Amino acid sequence: MRITGQCRCGQVNIEIVAQQLPPLYACHCLNCQRWSGSAFGLHMLSAVSAVQVSGETAIFEHEHHGHTSTQHACGICHTRLFNETTAAPGMRVVRAGILEGAERFEPVAHIWTRRKQPWLVLPGTIAQWQESPTPEAFAAALG
Repeated sequence: MRITGQCRCGQVNIEIVAQQLPPLYACHCLNCQRWSGSAFGLHMLSAVSAVQVSGETAIFEHEHHGHTSTQHACGICHTRLFNETTAAPGMRVVRAGILEGAERFEPVAHIWTRRKQPWLVLPGTIAQWQESPTPEAFAAALG
């Protein structure tokens, strides 16, 4: 399976090559709300080796709860594209909204639901955590 995407101006392109659709999750933490300018961030978790990037990204680092998150954005239009974090070595967290056909993706988990917007009703059949789950629980939910 090949999934492609790009920033708003098209300067940076992303290609994810995987056997199956990588897991998608929604994060309702305040950082994701502020960075996305929306009610939550929608993220696709993929191995670094599966995510190819063409074009130059601007990088900034953010420290949070003892982990470093390296954020990648387009240096021209400033679209946030993906990040890598010391909390999940070897993985890239791709912003699902930049991907072509994103409307066909559905999250398999919701995290930081204690910060979710009160008007948002989540399906009871999907894994949910009030804050960050343990790595083991999160891995189990993501498959």
